Formats: sequence, structure tokens, C-alpha cells
Amino acid sequence: VQLVESGGGLVEPGESLRLSCAASGIIFSIYAMGWYRQAPGKQRELVATITSTETINYKESVKGRFTISRDNAKNMVYLQMNSLKPEDTAVYYCHTRFGIHDFWGQGTQVTVSS
Repeated sequence: VQLVESGGGLVEPGESLRLSCAASGIIFSIYAMGWYRQAPGKQRELVATITSTETINYKESVKGRFTISRDNAKNMVYLQMNSLKPEDTAVYYCHTRFGIHDFWGQGTQVTVSS
């Protein structure tokens, strides 16, 4: 299983970014996918998840600003992030789980600063 994130960068508060995660090595459509983030000195935290039936959950602080979506034909999962805040600064990771095994991407840095 390979997960490769892209789309991070440096933006000012209030701006937007779209993260992408390309998955390979799995039957993508049957797996729940998630985005996590880890800020310096903090634990990794769940940002959003989307199941195979597109049931979606968000961390409370990103509701209304972030949107997770998936394209099963392309084996891709996305995280549209709007109205970004400095506290959203973190490395963002794509995640999936197969049985008891967790799989992570390498992460993409998102920095929100003026």
C-alpha cells in the first residue's frame, strides 16, 4: 500500500488549499480514508474521514471550512481547506487501515501565516 500526499504550501490566513492523496496497492473503493495532521510538539490528530459509502466525519474545529472527498475511479482522496487559520499549520497525512494495519503517507506541510 502506498499513499502519496501533495498540495501543501504556505498561505495567508483566510486563504485555501486543496490536498490530494494518491493511493495504490489497495482496492481503493472499499476502504475508509482519512486525513490527520500533526503540529510541532503536538500529537497527531484526526481531521476528517470518509468511508467507502461516503459517510463523513470532521474534527469539530474544521467543520464548515474543510471538505473531504474521494474519487474511486482515480484512487484519490482530497481535502479542500478553506478559511485557513494559523492553528491549521501542521503536517497533513493521508491514512487508511487494512485489518489491524495502519498505512500512512509521507505527509505534506501546510503553513498558515501572514
